[in-house]
Amino acid sequence: MNLDFSKIVPSMPFILQGIGVTLEYMLLSALFGLIWGVILSLFKISNNKILNGFAVFYTSIFRGTPLIVMLALIHFAVPQLTGYRIEPIQSGVITFALNAAAYISETIRGGIMSVDKGQREAALSLGVPYRKMMWDIILPQAIKNILPAMVNEGIALLKDTALVSTIGALDLLRRGNLVAAEKYIYFEPLLFVAVIYYAMVMILTGGAKLLERRLRRSD
Repeated sequence: MNLDFSKIVPSMPFILQGIGVTLEYMLLSALFGLIWGVILSLFKISNNKILNGFAVFYTSIFRGTPLIVMLALIHFAVPQLTGYRIEPIQSGVITFALNAAAYISETIRGGIMSVDKGQREAALSLGVPYRKMMWDIILPQAIKNILPAMVNEGIALLKDTALVSTIGALDLLRRGNLVAAEKYIYFEPLLFVAVIYYAMVMILTGGAKLLERRLRRSD
């Protein structure tokens, strides 16, 4: 085996700068995906057939289409149709947020349905408006139930951001590949990138466990 990690030491700061880019994509996508996912989940439990049908159809589209295809469509096809040049950060966040929302909506819907129906009936009988009941009573309990699933979605989103390297964004993977091409070695820089991703996932997992413990203590 001809391995020499000393060759990439000078390039490590360049690769590490990709952490900020990766986290920017992940956090923005998670924020917008969560907001849209909550709205979709409310559509799915709505008695309005149009809203319900739209949410179900929307989810089926993103479940049945590879994420990299959706990213390519938004980044390369949208400019063709609109004439507007879209930046990688825009196309990446839009794609990941729309995709994450489809899965988040199903998770939240399941969490809402897991809350005892008696609480809804009691709130409505006391004259609590539907919106206030959902935001103040049902959703807080649902989030406690779905926290592990939401963490898994966050981890998947963090790893999915590596796809932005295909549209030219200087994330961790793209920087690792640039170093590999410059040094004519691939194992060392890509392994370094993999270790960084693993460390971020472990930090995210550890933070989620701490949050879960605090939520249990607050019960």
